[in-house]
Amino acid sequence: MATSSSHDQAPKIHVSQISALSFTQNLLERNGVPPENATIIARALVLADLRGVDTHGINRLPAYLLRLRNGLLDPLAQPTLHQITPVVAQVDGHNSFGFLSAHLGIEAGIEMAKTYGIGMVSVKHSNHFGMSAWIVQQALDADMMSLVFTNSSPALPVWGGKEKLMGVSPIACGAPGREGGRDFILDMAPSVAARGKIHKAKRRGEKIPFDWALDGDGERTDDPAKALEGVMLPMGGPKGSALAVMMDVFSGVLSGSNFAGEVRGPYDESGEADVGHFFVVLRPDLFMDLEAFRERMGILYDRVVGCERMKGVERIYFPGEIEQATHEERLKTGIPYVETEIGALNKEAELVGSKKIEVMP
Repeated sequence: MATSSSHDQAPKIHVSQISALSFTQNLLERNGVPPENATIIARALVLADLRGVDTHGINRLPAYLLRLRNGLLDPLAQPTLHQITPVVAQVDGHNSFGFLSAHLGIEAGIEMAKTYGIGMVSVKHSNHFGMSAWIVQQALDADMMSLVFTNSSPALPVWGGKEKLMGVSPIACGAPGREGGRDFILDMAPSVAARGKIHKAKRRGEKIPFDWALDGDGERTDDPAKALEGVMLPMGGPKGSALAVMMDVFSGVLSGSNFAGEVRGPYDESGEADVGHFFVVLRPDLFMDLEAFRERMGILYDRVVGCERMKGVERIYFPGEIEQATHEERLKTGIPYVETEIGALNKEAELVGSKKIEVMP
């Protein structure tokens, strides 16, 4: 929770939230995505960029659209919901965009929780849904707590192994904070770094830290291209590995989707992804009223950020606070991209006759 920073090398081109949303919406519609679905996808991708999670923002579009053009992702598919018990449901994504399956799933969980206090949703036959925090935020907007699990394509060895088997599958959760204060939002991968950061470094021509990944020969590397040929390293050794297995149990085994190294990622053109997800939504006023819960969360926040700091640490942040602050800043200053990213996005626009992305002066 202490701060850390990295400095990107290439000069930045800024784009407003409105321009990013408009560009993404239009590009998706020109690729055959219905307008209401394009809106859901665009909002999730742009929110990632606003929060500083640049690995999961609109720069994912070229990979998604390549899958769409190759028939590996159905732009017209609509997820369907099957109610199993009053508090349990399953979504079949029918190979639609993962954002749509996740949106339907978390909404179903919210509605169940409103009535019964809790809602659980398993999702099968889905795809990559971007940043998990946007799903957590959807629950927070309804004053709900949530757990968000997904599995993903092989990138991580199990502890003691050397082959890619488990996904760098994020675990995310959230809870409403004090009124007017910071919510609790945790969104983290079980690896030292998210795999999307490797793709981002490769895209931007940057090096990566030596402790993130191994190359194809099992050697530590600072070259993102070589890292993508090798494996990610789990955080905390066997603990990170076990968390990755847990994600596969709850998201893949339980749902009926691919698991045990069979999930295909957004950059894998060998077949349909068949990703699985698992969501739990919980009403925070089950044991006390919502105001009391929020106030207790405020006390927790105050004690976390106000505790005595280690030498050299200027500020302690609550989980999700840095991203929330980045969101507020980028709403004012715009979202920073590099020239190669803008070029790749505009190339996609040219393919379908969509408008190029409008940059800030």
